[in-house]
Amino acid sequence: MAVVRVPGSKSTTARSLFLSACADGRSTLRYPLVSDDTEAFAEGLGALGFGVHRSADEWSVDGNASGPPAGEADVYCRDSGTTARFLPALTAAGRGTYRFDASAQMRRRPIGPVVEALRALGARVRYLGAEGHLPIEVASDGLEGGTVGMDAGLSSQFLTALLMVGPLTRRGLRIEITDLVSEPYVEMTLALMREFGAVVRRDGMRFDVEPTGYRAREHAVEPDASTSSYFFAAAALTGQRVTVPGLGTESPQGDVQFAEVLRAMGADVAIGRDAVTVAGTGRLRGIDVNMRDISDTMPTLAAIAPFADGPVRITDVHNTRVKECDRLDACAENLRRLGVPVAEGRDWIEIAPAAPRPAVIACRDDHRIAMSFSVTAIRVPELELDNPGCVRKTFPEFHDALADLRARWGADVGDGNR
Repeated sequence: MAVVRVPGSKSTTARSLFLSACADGRSTLRYPLVSDDTEAFAEGLGALGFGVHRSADEWSVDGNASGPPAGEADVYCRDSGTTARFLPALTAAGRGTYRFDASAQMRRRPIGPVVEALRALGARVRYLGAEGHLPIEVASDGLEGGTVGMDAGLSSQFLTALLMVGPLTRRGLRIEITDLVSEPYVEMTLALMREFGAVVRRDGMRFDVEPTGYRAREHAVEPDASTSSYFFAAAALTGQRVTVPGLGTESPQGDVQFAEVLRAMGADVAIGRDAVTVAGTGRLRGIDVNMRDISDTMPTLAAIAPFADGPVRITDVHNTRVKECDRLDACAENLRRLGVPVAEGRDWIEIAPAAPRPAVIACRDDHRIAMSFSVTAIRVPELELDNPGCVRKTFPEFHDALADLRARWGADVGDGNR
């Protein structure tokens, strides 16, 4: 049985860095993800005046319950959505003027709902370019709190940013949501907030956050469930077996449920308390699946869908159109390059069984497109990626890890399902 050590969760690392910065004292994160995204977040905290100390397996943050120690700063968010959406909320709880910019890719992604919510709470936020997008400037003298509405139907990160800043408001915060996507990420946020000492309650689409502040603590970051999906998919595709330790039934990461999607397709799946194992059975069944709550794994499923014995239909994933790229369109384009019949709508994609032919995959600088179609390449050896290096966003060593797994499985790994 092959065991893969997957690096730490990007989502947990970013949230824990935010909460550590808000706590009074030094917090320590063990086994954080070290990648382009998380380094952007840590550098952003450093630019805001927080003490951030990094080693290979441990990061610590000297928090400040009053907001950023720096009264003025420029933060470059690179390609990182968590940095671009979370840190403006953190600065709104402080006292000063802060400017945020990012790569061309991140500038295309929306941040409007966060800006509108911060404005409603009294922060002075202005766009320095296109409305609804970076760059922006935040000027604030702390947040009073109160009640604010939000549409989180495009990204749960909008809601997460507001939730996490809630304990730093003077009167507490009530957030009323009209729409919500990727709900498990919100539950992860709530669990981490409580771990750092916050008092937050949820009643349907209403969230109440008390003005408690946060307590410094030590937190161990579990492996990234979204990244694990590529190794699980590879096992299901090839009839092999893989185990990822550190994930299991107690994980707050919703993307652990991708293993259940593979179970529905015919793989043998065991989800224990401390590990998840997926074994291919020589068959992948077609499936019709709503992936609204685990949409980051939509490209993983799309990449192995041609090898199923019936159509694979993925629905309710409109929010994937505003990720690092339009992922629905990217999956459809690349599958067609491979000669695979695809139908696509506003929030769905349907993929027919086919024998993919070699092609060059257009990664669109999106780590998830690159990693997903690297799994396809197990069965299509001549397949190439136009930008394999974009995986550095979340897993710089991904290609080496996948190659090592294939080597341990043996030379016949590409035979898989027929």
